[in-house]
Amino acid sequence: MKQTPKATSKKLTRNILLTVLAVIIVIFSLSFWVCYQALKAEYHARYVGMMNIASEKIAKTIRGVEMNAKNEFDEVEKHLDTPESVIAALESKSDLNPEVRGYFAAFEPYYFQQEGRWFEPYVHHVDTCAYELRMVGSARHNYHKSEWYIRAKQSKESFWADPYYYYDGTSISGHYTTYVKPIFDKTGRLACVCGADMTFEWLGKELQRIDEEIKHNDLLNRYIYDPADCYTVVINNDGSCIAYPEGKLLTMTKEQIGDAFQQQRSGTIELNINGVASTIYYTPIEHVKWSVAVVVAKQGVLRPLVILSLVFLIAAVLGMLVIWQILRRN
Repeated sequence: MKQTPKATSKKLTRNILLTVLAVIIVIFSLSFWVCYQALKAEYHARYVGMMNIASEKIAKTIRGVEMNAKNEFDEVEKHLDTPESVIAALESKSDLNPEVRGYFAAFEPYYFQQEGRWFEPYVHHVDTCAYELRMVGSARHNYHKSEWYIRAKQSKESFWADPYYYYDGTSISGHYTTYVKPIFDKTGRLACVCGADMTFEWLGKELQRIDEEIKHNDLLNRYIYDPADCYTVVINNDGSCIAYPEGKLLTMTKEQIGDAFQQQRSGTIELNINGVASTIYYTPIEHVKWSVAVVVAKQGVLRPLVILSLVFLIAAVLGMLVIWQILRRN
């Protein structure tokens, strides 16, 4: 049966609309894929940049602590004559490096006979400008059995000790990491192990400051309209989170991280953090067995793409309506 001109016109209109719709879908799919890849590359470059900046700043802080500590330890090494001269050497640097909570000299048993088995003077901050001296060595705090003391005695080299928690019921209790160096007297005998303590509470506040500084960095954020939620943490080589901004503790399992942190590698991990799909960018920090990690919420990364898709969809619908109206009138 021969079709009427009206039926033919409707069929032609339908075919044209379907063709236009197919072209729009193809263009939309290609555009979405290209924009997604470009956006992913942009965000990857941004957060790798953030990670590297944070790593460099933390490494700079650590180098500063080491340099300041070595000067302090040299003073102790020059004044091993009496307990009083050792204490005076520790106190001589009254304006301590602000990143350092305190300095100590943990002596070998009976190095000074009058001081007995445990002699460990500790000069530490009590507020922003003052410091005080405490004797912390005792049977309760038998530092001779501490991992850092044994390692320093055996290696005869300086190093950063593994993070630990120190508690004695006073204001100096807390989570620490310590830069340690063995000190030898003129006869070559081990006299003591000196240390410079840095608290992870302080480092957590430093991370928060670094995050704020990076988020307001014009060069990193020049092309980012709405940055994703992110924060920086410090990870030990066993994968445990040892320093983090307040309320931003990151917990990971051995199955999730493998041996990436133990082998001091750089890379990314996709994890679900407190119900939020996130990407973790990580890289090792110089001088220590730690890594810095930037945790980024993936939903923030895709937000601009979602907005672009909605705009494209609205434009496509309006375009289809315009074409339909033109075809209907003809």
